Amino acid sequence: MVKVKRPTEYTDLDTGLNQQQINQKISNGQTNVQIKKLSRPIPKILSDNLFTLFNFVNLVIAVLIFWTGSYRNLFFLGPVIANIVIGSYQEIRSKITVDKISLVNEQDFPTLRDKKIVNVAIEDLVEDDIVCLKRGNTIPADGIVRYTNGLQTNESSITGEADSIVKSVDSEVFSGSFVVAGQAKIQLTQVGLNSNVSQISSAVGKDKRSVSVLMRIINNIIKILTYTIIPIGLLLFFRSFLKNGDVSTSILRTSASVIGMIPEGLVVLTSIALATGAYNLSKKNILVRSLSAIETLARVDTLCLDKTGTITTGKLSIKDTLSYNNYSENQVQSIATKIVDVTKETNATALAINKLQIKGTDEEVSEVIPFSSESKYSGFVSKDGTRYIMGAPEFIIKNASEIITSKVDLAAQQGFRVIAVLKEKNELQTLIGLLMISDEVRPQATSTFSYLKNQGIDLKIISGDNPVTVANVAAQAGIDTNNSYIDMSEHLDEDYSNLVMNYKVFGRVRPSQKSALIKAMQDNGLTVGMTGDGVNDVLAMRQSDCSIAIAGESDAAEATADFVLLNRNFDSMIYMLNEGRRVINNVERVASLFLIKTIYSVVLSIMFIILGTGYPFEPSQLTPVNALTVGIPTFILALEPNYTPPAGRFMRNVMEIALPSAIVNILMISIIYFVGNHMNLSYHTTSTLCVFSIGIIGYCALISISNPLILRKKIMIAVSFILFMLAFMYTDKAFGIQSILIWRYSFLYLSIFLVSWPLFMFMREVLGRRVFSKINWK
Repeated sequence: MVKVKRPTEYTDLDTGLNQQQINQKISNGQTNVQIKKLSRPIPKILSDNLFTLFNFVNLVIAVLIFWTGSYRNLFFLGPVIANIVIGSYQEIRSKITVDKISLVNEQDFPTLRDKKIVNVAIEDLVEDDIVCLKRGNTIPADGIVRYTNGLQTNESSITGEADSIVKSVDSEVFSGSFVVAGQAKIQLTQVGLNSNVSQISSAVGKDKRSVSVLMRIINNIIKILTYTIIPIGLLLFFRSFLKNGDVSTSILRTSASVIGMIPEGLVVLTSIALATGAYNLSKKNILVRSLSAIETLARVDTLCLDKTGTITTGKLSIKDTLSYNNYSENQVQSIATKIVDVTKETNATALAINKLQIKGTDEEVSEVIPFSSESKYSGFVSKDGTRYIMGAPEFIIKNASEIITSKVDLAAQQGFRVIAVLKEKNELQTLIGLLMISDEVRPQATSTFSYLKNQGIDLKIISGDNPVTVANVAAQAGIDTNNSYIDMSEHLDEDYSNLVMNYKVFGRVRPSQKSALIKAMQDNGLTVGMTGDGVNDVLAMRQSDCSIAIAGESDAAEATADFVLLNRNFDSMIYMLNEGRRVINNVERVASLFLIKTIYSVVLSIMFIILGTGYPFEPSQLTPVNALTVGIPTFILALEPNYTPPAGRFMRNVMEIALPSAIVNILMISIIYFVGNHMNLSYHTTSTLCVFSIGIIGYCALISISNPLILRKKIMIAVSFILFMLAFMYTDKAFGIQSILIWRYSFLYLSIFLVSWPLFMFMREVLGRRVFSKINWK
């Protein structure tokens, strides 16, 4: 743990720094602006995208092709450059997005300056500033506590320990942690690059998942291929050179093999699809912290909801006040108001009590008891030693009578949150009253949750409230809980694996338990999403596979979340889910088109190494084929609406199209090669026949993945095919493709055209029945 520097001079708690002192600090560089440099710097992002083994291989090929003087064969660099540019752009854009809502960015902090409390932006804070913090705030820089009103912090992002830490005057506090209870005045002693958050990696300030599942699969494929193509390429080159003795020819033909093995366009397509998803979400006022989260959300099968602010609006109101032991309703409300006043709480319950506009009791306060999500109560101690507390009845009432218990249970069944107000002195506890608080269900909640359920998402509710109350509110929102609820205050420190399978509603849950419940769901093989808006949800949000925060409630919750609903509208979940599914389904669907050439290129390379001849075509000849059958159509298809749940069978989806296509290509090219040798056809002719065959099989695959063939898809394929035929008529000089208008070869092109579709469908049928149906793809 980095130790916090002690101040050389204590700033006056009544005045704070004056403008002259602030200007001096700024001129000395003692500012907090450097703290924005949390994510990787842009030069590092650019270098990581530029200097890769994949790019090195392509650079070597490009230099060799340039040396031969065959400049038209350099067209393959187009997707490579696009991959570098788009990959860098998306990562830089992602960095900027992360920085905007990172734990220590884009926040204003109440700061004491010139005897006034003013809101100061994070980057404008200076060393020795006095910052005023309350529950839910993050700590902007390292410092010491100068004044505390029950301050407790959570330093789990630094230490890994989830327990709250009580802070007293002169205690150290660290950037990267957040306030879970009480208020305090902090004197900042280490700011900017000197602060703790800049010296260690904060779990709150960085992405939980840097690479999506889909991108990881694709990157692994490319990584394996990159290491495979080097020995294969060298063998093919030397075998070709020994056969023809021409270095330039051997380089060009070997290049076609090596380039074909790498599905570089698939990386570009996936990056763009995810970026487009993030852009579409931003137009709906949904801030995407990580591109990979879009995919993760699409794969979520269990969504955990916090009741307040998610199912309900969080706008609480006191509906009834019950008084006991000779106290009046007014006295109950007066004591509750006093507790809110001294604790300076601003949560929804405190706001509901303040709406009563009741003057607080005149009791003099000697000690403040701040609210904590762990203890479930707050209060104060008067001068004569009497404790006044209010909180959850189940936690603070000792030996409650049957009448009180039944009253609380009945209120919970009616959907009320019940707050008990107690007096304690000399170990004697007296119930003063009960506050019945209601919360309104979000107007669109029923339709939203119904949609999510119909999409196969299991909804679970994890809340700190009474489980009966939570279940009742859930029923009002249309969530079918089947009365499957449990009080987690009775299940501490145990294995939750069975509980999460048997219950829908978890009430009286402590923050650490929320995280443990989600971990248990994940251990059971579930992909878990978590929504929350408060500091008590942070640990669970970090643990989840995908987290969604409601904006405006807690800095720490927003900084932890993968998505932030800036419009505070939970109904946006529908759009988020659909956008994620659209991206994943479309990328999985079109991925097969990119991997066709990978499969046949590897097999053909090995085959021609064995035969001892050169590769049957050059890189430039494949340029129009790849663009018209793969590149352009896949980008159009990637934008199609497709909101079905991801099947989680990427390899099967790919292989059902890619493998039959690749096998047919291998068969056709082999036949063309041997027939060409028999008929003494020129290399120009056989190579054109080969790439024509590849193109026609590409259209077979394109038609298959485009189903259902609605009008716009038919138009896309028709226009693409017309351009394809024109390319094979008039692009000899540009791409080295012999014109198919040479009539003595017309029957060969016609034969390829007629046989391709039946052969492709036959191979799909054979592989589907004999191979794919017997493989476990999980």
